[in-house]
Amino acid sequence: PFFVNRGGLPVDEPTWERMWRHVGRIHPEGERVAQRIRGAADLPKIPIPSVPAFQPSTPIPERLEAVQRYIRELQYNHTGTQFFEIKKSRPLTGLMDLAKEMTKEALPIKCLEAVILGIYLTNNMTTLDRFPISFKTHFSGNYFRHIVLGVNFGGRYGALGISRREELMYKAPVFRTLSELIFDFEEAYRRCWHTLKKVKLGHCVSHDPHSVEQIEWKHSILDLDRLTREDFRKELERHARDMRLKIGKGTGPPSPTKDRKKEVSSPQRGQASPHRRNSRGDRRPSGEKKPADSKAMPDLNGYQIRV
Repeated sequence: PFFVNRGGLPVDEPTWERMWRHVGRIHPEGERVAQRIRGAADLPKIPIPSVPAFQPSTPIPERLEAVQRYIRELQYNHTGTQFFEIKKSRPLTGLMDLAKEMTKEALPIKCLEAVILGIYLTNNMTTLDRFPISFKTHFSGNYFRHIVLGVNFGGRYGALGISRREELMYKAPVFRTLSELIFDFEEAYRRCWHTLKKVKLGHCVSHDPHSVEQIEWKHSILDLDRLTREDFRKELERHARDMRLKIGKGTGPPSPTKDRKKEVSSPQRGQASPHRRNSRGDRRPSGEKKPADSKAMPDLNGYQIRV
């Protein structure tokens, strides 16, 4: 039953309320049924999937297979009730706390929850690049959305996730290019009579579980109705190249963590402070004047400089 978690422990009250509302819509005595199941003492215990643990010598492909097995063992959530509320705007550290809660509750999940869980379970694989891939498809007059966690190890692409369809979730890291991976998903959709309309690609996710940065979910948005096949392939490879360059340069300050955030006072709301430090590409052109030498600078004593 989905009213208790796999360990036999009740889930939090907001989740229970959502379940009762859903059951009440499809069953005339939904709340009474939920209470009766919750209070039953003779229900069989459902086995709890074990969170995968790895030896340092375990190869990355084997680790990915173990992570995918764990996600699959949680099973797809067919109940119509969302057990975990995921806000994409939350910082990474908050999403990782939610992923830890998922492993404790061991409830069925959907595709977005599987992406967050995949990030959490691969954080210690520092040689693995992770980035979100979103799909929008059309079938029988309706639009459908799906998301997986793209991975790149040793120049080979793959994916982690969960879906109602076996071919729309796990992909072993064997694809030589990002376009080959996306075309494989497109062909899988075609076999399900879905037409791929849009693909959204995010940038690589930090391996720091305490980072307060947000996941970049849609750095590149590719509309297949406006792109030729060759242009679509070029845009996919351009995104892959951008990710490699960003990782190779290692530009920008390190991800702020909870501790550092406490030490540094944040600017007040309404101040025109930049959200991020400017990158190399944002530097002024070489034709502009450089600031005067520090010796010629006026005395700034008595002035407050906002950082």
